[in-house]
Amino acid sequence: MATATIPIVFLSGGDPVKAGVVASLNRPGGNVTGVNVIFTALVPKNLELLHELVPKASRIDALVNPNYPDVELQRRELQEAAKSIRQQIHVVTAGNEGEIDIAFATLRRQRTDALLVANDPFFLSRRDQIVALAARHAIPAIYSEREFAVISGLMSYGPSLAAAFHRGAIYTSRILKGAKPADLPVEQPTKFHLMINLKTAKALGLTIPRSILLRADQVIE
Repeated sequence: MATATIPIVFLSGGDPVKAGVVASLNRPGGNVTGVNVIFTALVPKNLELLHELVPKASRIDALVNPNYPDVELQRRELQEAAKSIRQQIHVVTAGNEGEIDIAFATLRRQRTDALLVANDPFFLSRRDQIVALAARHAIPAIYSEREFAVISGLMSYGPSLAAAFHRGAIYTSRILKGAKPADLPVEQPTKFHLMINLKTAKALGLTIPRSILLRADQVIE
């Protein structure tokens, strides 16, 4: 940790306990607390949804950023989740704009049937590029952030980033008013948002199963 005295409020998609950022979620200790949006912990659910959407997929890939701090945890979660649905998962990596293009060229060459895009701030910043490449190569993909589905990504499942930033702002305000980070438990989301883009599904020639549609919080037509 760079400092042990200055209060820090974080927003994390990985596990802050395993990363050594806090001692525990309920009692963070020290000078750090924040909001854990648990994106990495949702990998099994995202893979389950993708498998439900494309049940006959013989090859499923995951796109991860090798520079992401929790990339090894992501890899483990992916492999464990794949075992639970008796499916192999192949991992391709991209850590910059050019590598994203290379990764999708690899996916096309390997004839992937479905893609899980791992949570990562860099991927979120390159969502236009990623969604466009998935469409160009006709690859059904699921994302952790709804921002992908809004711009024609096929499907997203995860907590609200806007709500997480709001909670982070509240914690910052409380600390500025005198609260100690050690006394503020790390917050976790309680609601998760499933979004389906039917326009994209139609363009891919996919029929969204009724079981998924009934669970969707938002459907873009």
